[in-house]
Amino acid sequence: MNKHINPFLHPQKTPFDAPQFNSIQTQDYEEAFMEGIRRDTEQTEQIAENPEQPTFENTIAACENTGSLLTKVSNIFFNLLSAETNDEMDALAQKMSPILTEHANNILHNEHLFSRVKFVYENPGQLNKEEHMLLEKSYNYFVRGGALLNKDDKEQYRQISGKLNMLCLQFSQNLLKDTNNFSLHITSEDNLSGLPDSAREAARMAAREQNKEGWIFTLHAPSYNPFMTYADNRDLRRKMYMARNTLCTHSDKYNNEEIVRNIVNLRLQMAQLLGYKTYADMILCHRMAESKDNVYALFEQLQSACLDRARADLEAIKEKARKTEGKDIEIMPWDLSYYAHKLELELFNIDAEMLRPYFELKQVIKGVFGLATTLYGITFHESNIPVYNPEVKAYEVYDHNGTFLALLYTDFHPRPTKRNGAWMTSFKEQWIDQEGTDHRPFVSIVMNLTKPTEERPALLSLGEVETFLHEFGHALHGIFSHSRFQSLSGTQVYWDFVELPSQIMENFAIERDFLNTFAKHYQTGEPIPEELLKSIVRRRNFQTAYACIRQVGLGMLDMAYYTIEQPLTENLLQFEQHAYGATQLLPYIKGTCMTTQFSHIMSGGYAAGYYSYKWAEVLEADAFALFKEHGIFSQKIANSFRNNILSRGGTEPPMDLYTKFRGKQPDINALLTRMGIPNTTKQ
Repeated sequence: MNKHINPFLHPQKTPFDAPQFNSIQTQDYEEAFMEGIRRDTEQTEQIAENPEQPTFENTIAACENTGSLLTKVSNIFFNLLSAETNDEMDALAQKMSPILTEHANNILHNEHLFSRVKFVYENPGQLNKEEHMLLEKSYNYFVRGGALLNKDDKEQYRQISGKLNMLCLQFSQNLLKDTNNFSLHITSEDNLSGLPDSAREAARMAAREQNKEGWIFTLHAPSYNPFMTYADNRDLRRKMYMARNTLCTHSDKYNNEEIVRNIVNLRLQMAQLLGYKTYADMILCHRMAESKDNVYALFEQLQSACLDRARADLEAIKEKARKTEGKDIEIMPWDLSYYAHKLELELFNIDAEMLRPYFELKQVIKGVFGLATTLYGITFHESNIPVYNPEVKAYEVYDHNGTFLALLYTDFHPRPTKRNGAWMTSFKEQWIDQEGTDHRPFVSIVMNLTKPTEERPALLSLGEVETFLHEFGHALHGIFSHSRFQSLSGTQVYWDFVELPSQIMENFAIERDFLNTFAKHYQTGEPIPEELLKSIVRRRNFQTAYACIRQVGLGMLDMAYYTIEQPLTENLLQFEQHAYGATQLLPYIKGTCMTTQFSHIMSGGYAAGYYSYKWAEVLEADAFALFKEHGIFSQKIANSFRNNILSRGGTEPPMDLYTKFRGKQPDINALLTRMGIPNTTKQ
């Protein structure tokens, strides 16, 4: 029997040096992690002990070239921990997290190394913009990591960061397990009233996969959302809603309440240890927003413009419910999607199920890839490189001149091993080495879209098409990256700038000229009828004000947690209700809690940053207006967007990049105009 060879330590040749997913075994990770830490430590010590005077090249740039093995194994392991986990990987993550945190802190608190970084920061010499950005980022990384603290405070920082990493990991693991822990098993067809065939077929397939009769619905979006939209049985809608909105609040091992409190308080403690009043102050000083006052100013603008319209949106749904039921009915949260759908049908004669036959996933892929070809001249070719799950497909991406740009992995459907939501990530970042070789990136988009069934292929809703376009926009940000340094490449930009490339792509989802390139009935091949296309465009602003206020509310909840100046002691449910304030337009349901499942702000990198979605929406509405002005397929505008934003990563301040593309700074007017809302706020 041949002895297994660790592919991280003894890599075999693959096309483009792609990850050897077919050879990796779980036990390989720990060995590779430990060897990666050893090599990284050795390389870092060589830089720290260099007897030459510190320079940008022998210190800052040199640090960029350390830790390649550790970076490689970390990228693969932690990406698969979200997309393809198992109990062994969960346990290994718990084991490795404190070891990796300790290693990172050892580097951050290496006094010889930091003294060299500080010297270069204070004596930069002649640097170009990209080098200056890397120097700023490197110095701030050390300072934010506690490099300026005294010995005792450094030890306290180590303890805080170690606890935080473990708690964030536990939060995510609890959420995935509690989500998978619930299912609604229906055995009577009467309880399926109102549900379309697509939802029934998916639920029947889910039951068969568990060797059960009947239908099974889960809390994963492709199952949950149609149920809440179409199911006539109000009691079952309530049951599903309560299951979804009480995740990780129960008296069991998956409860996240104390974990949340500890995460919030440890982040506050870390910020104050570093000299800030609040965690938000620490985060926002390195964001486009710059301060919490500017974040709240955006919220105030949006509330002023949208709140009355949002109340009117809700009142229209209530009126539709009264007409439907023939009596007064108090709209509860589990009723909103149900009656909104009925109002949508009345106003526009359209709903998601009418569009699904025109959005077969294979055709949507062709359409989205084709859009990139039209705009940028790039092409996608399915590859036979190894993938981490049979459902995953890999593509080789080539530029208009035939040069290789990137590998793109696509992972579309929910699995018990995959967390909820949709995201883009990288298995390898782009960078240019000292010999001038451009190392191209390996980009991945992961989603939870409607699965195929035994009766029909994967047919998406329009919302799912928008999700695909969103993540694909992030992917283009990585694919087009052209930076000398890994830590500035692709999506490694200010957090409130990172959503611009993704959210701008969502605009294409309702553009008739784009839909006509691929949206054809999966059985007849007929294009979307003209009247249906008109309805798609007309319904664009349906309930948008209500959705905007909902997003503002989530942003306010995030800011409420991270602008506290004293440790959080309040009950989470009470804290939430106070934080939402005027944005809470539906009755509060006792026992429900967003925070315990709000992975964005607890374990996903958006702490004190959830406002970024609305911030970027202002940017992308303003930016897409330029596409509309010149034509949505304008290669001139697309190439400007590529050259000034997508390829530049974090190599220049984001507002500089934006104004180079747009010719001016953004304002809120384009967003409000798109929403059909007059701007009554003062500029």
